Amino acid sequence: MFEFDFMKGRNILARYSISTLGLLIVALGVGMSIKSNLGISPPSCPPTIFNLAWPALSVGTFTWILHLSFILLQLVLLRKDFKLSYLMQIPAAFVFGYLCDAFIWLFNAIASPSTDYAVQMLLCLASVPITAVGIKLEVLGEGWILAGDMTTAVLSRVTKAPFSTVKVVFDITLVVLTALFAWFTFGNLTGNGFTVVIREGTLILAFLTGVCMRFTDPLLDKLFAPIVKKYIHP
Repeated sequence: MFEFDFMKGRNILARYSISTLGLLIVALGVGMSIKSNLGISPPSCPPTIFNLAWPALSVGTFTWILHLSFILLQLVLLRKDFKLSYLMQIPAAFVFGYLCDAFIWLFNAIASPSTDYAVQMLLCLASVPITAVGIKLEVLGEGWILAGDMTTAVLSRVTKAPFSTVKVVFDITLVVLTALFAWFTFGNLTGNGFTVVIREGTLILAFLTGVCMRFTDPLLDKLFAPIVKKYIHP
């Protein structure tokens, strides 16, 4: 006879609720950085430039396509060491992609792109702590796994290089490939001439997010400690 494990059910619900909240907040940060038009975070650069080239497909659609390609790369690198649990990156890719679309649509509906540099920089800087909080919640929840982060971990494992080093190289590679695509497609290294994909905002998000997490992570650890202790690691 089937018996439902109530505590296990609550554990799963807590994990995916916190992780989904994390994805939602990261997607909010993506939407804000795109709205700033000062450049966006490296992982979101390729989907955004592809959307500018082929607007029939949304940024979110290109996001989950990119994430699926990351999963295939992991499969090639890990082969028999690729675990079934890693397949949870697939639903995470779809959820995250369409959350990005939702926030991009929302920001576009609220206001037209600002040409005031102060407002643009404010949006860009505000997206930094928002992204930092979202990433931490993903980690705390131990539910969804984003393919970009997992690919970095896999590359670190395969090359035996420190995760932080691989992360920097991985992000730089994404930015360089985006710039090359933009150049050959639009004759412009930063975007299509109207929408900016790579600029100072890209550097701000790449470097300040990690710095910000040094301050936000301890606060979130303390805030979510009762939930984590009761439902995730009882």
